[in-house]
Amino acid sequence: MNTFRTTALMAVMLVLFALIGQALGGTGGMLLAFVIAVGMNGVSYWYSSSIVLRMYGAEEVSRAEAPELHDLVDRLRRRADLPMPKVAIIPQDQPNAFATGRNPDNAVVAVTKGIMDVLERDELAGVIAHELAHIKNRDMLTSTVAATLAGAITMLSRFALFFGGRDNNFLVSLLMMILAPMAAMLIQSAISRSREYAADREGAEIAKNPLGLASALRSMERAAEHRPMQANQTTSHMFIVNPFSGGLSGIKRLFSTHPPTEERIARLEEMAGRA
Repeated sequence: MNTFRTTALMAVMLVLFALIGQALGGTGGMLLAFVIAVGMNGVSYWYSSSIVLRMYGAEEVSRAEAPELHDLVDRLRRRADLPMPKVAIIPQDQPNAFATGRNPDNAVVAVTKGIMDVLERDELAGVIAHELAHIKNRDMLTSTVAATLAGAITMLSRFALFFGGRDNNFLVSLLMMILAPMAAMLIQSAISRSREYAADREGAEIAKNPLGLASALRSMERAAEHRPMQANQTTSHMFIVNPFSGGLSGIKRLFSTHPPTEERIARLEEMAGRA
């Protein structure tokens, strides 16, 4: 269901790009915006792991430096039938984690120092399994494609703002310039939420313990309210729990890259009940 939803949302994004592009920029403007967006997000796709690890001061650790963490990652990645990813530790007190890398052969699982201090072993296993699920599902590629289309739509709107749209109706063009980027952001956020649900489900299957991940999410959400992270808003979607969260309500949920934590926990508890 999550895969179908992601595919459907991506199709809607593509159709939106084509319609907005034809209306505001014509074929030439549409192609130019798409090429620029591909170039920008292509760099992100190929070099994101080194960029984001450097941004957070993450240090790759060997098995000799972190034997328990390495052994846990190794055991879970075997269950997931994945190559051994690199393991890194982020010097932050907030318990959190993310996975990065353009494909399973170049993947990195990064956890904060805080997560090592706060979570129990079965909770940490659930978090690691969630990140391995992102790697297995190639969610980095999915998010890059979504970001490329959203970026192209936003650029088209900016082109039209400065150079004028093709539509002779000024009011229609103005509304499209304002609403199109908002629609693209909503769809991009919905795709991200869908991939989080999928990683929760598959991560729970890899760890063989949905309640461990549910307990971890509860602890991390609570910690996010009291232990702010020195994070960049543009990379917050990568973390298993939004480092700026502290609970979201109303319209903020529509633009959130993460599903409500209480909903994630409820789904995992339901999954455990069916086991």
